[in-house]
Amino acid sequence: MQDFLGEWYFWIKAMHIVSVISWMAGLFYLPRLFVYHTEQVEQGSATDLMFQTMERRLLRGIMGPASVATWFFGLALVFTPGIVDWSAVWPWTKAAAVLGMTWFHHWLMIRRKDFMRGANSRTGRDYRIMNEVPTVLLLVIVFSVVLKF
Repeated sequence: MQDFLGEWYFWIKAMHIVSVISWMAGLFYLPRLFVYHTEQVEQGSATDLMFQTMERRLLRGIMGPASVATWFFGLALVFTPGIVDWSAVWPWTKAAAVLGMTWFHHWLMIRRKDFMRGANSRTGRDYRIMNEVPTVLLLVIVFSVVLKF
């Protein structure tokens, strides 16, 4: 198995990067949809249903598969011999940030269910603030991997 991972390393790495980009696009866009949904849409209206459809499709059609692919290819990279030096700090900071990103994804899933039930209690300002979470986590991940601090 390790020979396979070594031989396919660059393909796995490329697929990991593509998956991360797709996942991040959704993590940036969904909170913004929630801002507009909260501030400009009347509950129970046709527009409310349209926003719910867009949010569901973004989560299930793009973000869900992209997050699974990100984890799959990321773990394949972790298990590729000679790639990760676990005595360094960077793999641990990256791992913590990836877990934070996964938590944020699940938080967004819960918020979407609130909209479905007509029970959203968050403000547009709350979603604007939360929209910064993936940016901070992305910075931690990129600097950890590139600078290897």
